[in-house]
Amino acid sequence: MIGMMYLVLTALLALQVSNQILQKFVLINDSLERTSRNYIQKNQFLVSTIAGTVEQQGNNEQDLPKVEAARELRALSAELTKYLDDLKNEVITEANVKDEQGNFKNASLKNVEVPGFIFNNQRKGYEMQEKLNAFPEEVVRILGKLGIDGVSFGDIARDAKDIELFKNDREARIKDFVNLNFVKSPVGAVLATISQFQNEVLNIESEALSLISNSIGSFYFKSDVFKASVAANSNVVAAGTKFEGNLFIASSSSSVQPKMVVDGKEVEVIDGFGQIEFPVAPASDYDDRGLAKRTLKGEITVNIAGKDSVLTVDYEYFVAQPVIRVQSEVVNRLYAECANDLIIDVPALGNSYAPEFSVSNGTAIKGTRPGQVTIVPGNSGKVVIGVSSGGNKIGNVDYEIVPVPDPTVRISDGRGPIDISKAYPSPGPTTLRVEAIPEPTFGRTMARDANFEVTGGEVILIRNEVPRGSVPITGTNVAVRSLLESARQGDDLVIRVTEVTRTNFRGNKIKSSQNALIRLPIN
Repeated sequence: MIGMMYLVLTALLALQVSNQILQKFVLINDSLERTSRNYIQKNQFLVSTIAGTVEQQGNNEQDLPKVEAARELRALSAELTKYLDDLKNEVITEANVKDEQGNFKNASLKNVEVPGFIFNNQRKGYEMQEKLNAFPEEVVRILGKLGIDGVSFGDIARDAKDIELFKNDREARIKDFVNLNFVKSPVGAVLATISQFQNEVLNIESEALSLISNSIGSFYFKSDVFKASVAANSNVVAAGTKFEGNLFIASSSSSVQPKMVVDGKEVEVIDGFGQIEFPVAPASDYDDRGLAKRTLKGEITVNIAGKDSVLTVDYEYFVAQPVIRVQSEVVNRLYAECANDLIIDVPALGNSYAPEFSVSNGTAIKGTRPGQVTIVPGNSGKVVIGVSSGGNKIGNVDYEIVPVPDPTVRISDGRGPIDISKAYPSPGPTTLRVEAIPEPTFGRTMARDANFEVTGGEVILIRNEVPRGSVPITGTNVAVRSLLESARQGDDLVIRVTEVTRTNFRGNKIKSSQNALIRLPIN
């Protein structure tokens, strides 16, 4: 408000201000004085309310000083607002601003000499600044005596350099409080400015009285937050047994923030209820049931009847020994360099299970669900999988690494597999497929790694045990038509496989030696 007035005043020379603008300052001053009167009524009512509330609560010795403090604040505010009223009346009188009927005279409202003389020459402006800035400091001191700390109001009467609006203005920022507000300012603007200061004084008083009012009876524990709760004998119940526990109403106070400590560490308090959450470390003293007894020690410090009271609680609970359970198609072995899919679970952890896996002699690939993991072991030896949850180590599971079993070589024609125990009709199969079939268990459990293909070898035409020709095997389908053009009854086709290539789950091609020999007689 004061800053806006200053902008208007500096934009117009005092003697050039129109009558309409001066009249608007009078209207602003009237509005500010009405606001001041409303503040005074409100603050007087607050003081009465504080006294009445303390009396209704039995004039407790902790609240009685608050009544005296409220009255002291009201007296200080009244004294300062009267002092400001007297200054306004002095300006009105010295400038002869009002006519015989009590109306403001426009010509006198333009007077800039009287404000400068009173507030600068007679130094009353500097006295006003001192009194205005001492008021919030005194208010903070009074509140501090009541234990209401951390309150700050700041100065009311500031120099231009201390006001955000002016601190970067070259012309304005060098002006002190008096020159900023009163020197070369017309009477109309000065009256409105002083009324604004009165409003700030009364507003600070109102805020301080509200703080005092809100602190009355704060030492009483008033339950106004309620919730239904269940305390069960155990939250793990086996089928066929009884669920046992207590259903009760838990209550707290929204006006009290008790301090709560569990096992020496302070916990967060929300709506009066302490939020207990901590990781449970594995125990070394499990009994034959797999349980280890523990005691949680809690302390609640709360103000009851004006004094800090410490309420203690000892809560007994049991740490269950976590058992690692693994689900897998192949339970007691892992195939070397293959994607072995496992589900590793710790049932005792329930929904809190958040697994992490470390692997020696291999790598782990986490799945989309908790506990789902793919283990890719090394070439040989043993793989050790470390299981943790929430940063706590639970244990290890070990597996032997076994090599990928060699596939079986099978030949077929366009009709299907060929029975090599019988002679094949002359001149032999026009279509020959040489396939590498995975070992049944490996093919079923490791489908992503069980893609074999014959990539090395040859098909030889033999007559009287003497080779008559051959064609290489470079894939599943072998071109034998040209070889069989010279075949006769009694010849043999010998299929010799020397190399098989396996495509693993990553799409990598892995070659391996294969020694397979199939003899197919031609009838």
